[in-house]
Amino acid sequence: MVAVSIAFEAPENVTGYRSVSARPIDLVHLANQTMGDKALEIEVLQTFARQARASLQDISQGDRSVAAIAVHRLKGAAAAVGAFHVSAAAEKLEGAPTDAALIAGVGAAVLEAENFILKLCR
Repeated sequence: MVAVSIAFEAPENVTGYRSVSARPIDLVHLANQTMGDKALEIEVLQTFARQARASLQDISQGDRSVAAIAVHRLKGAAAAVGAFHVSAAAEKLEGAPTDAALIAGVGAAVLEAENFILKLCR
C-alpha cells in the first residue's frame, strides 16, 4: 500500500522523482497534520481530492457568489493538506474571480494534485 517513507519519496513521473519543494502536496506538512498516521493521510488526501473536484464544478457554474465561496473553501482545504500550489492559485483567483486564465490555473493545480494523490494511493 503506502510506503513507510511517504514523506521522503515522491511517486515516479515522466521526469523521474521530484524534489520536495516541487511536489503538488507537501507530505511533510501533511504528516505533521495527521501526526504521522499513514492511513489518515490517505483518507484526508482522498477527501481533499473529492472536495477540490466539487469546488471546481462550483467555480465553473457561473454564479459569482457560489464561485467565491468555493474558491475560499478550496484555498483553505488545500492549505490544510499541504497542497500549497492549489492554495496559491485559489488565492490569486479570489482577487480576480472572473479571470479565465486564473480559473484555468486553479484547474491545472487541482488536476496536478489529484494525479499525485492517485499515484500515492496505488
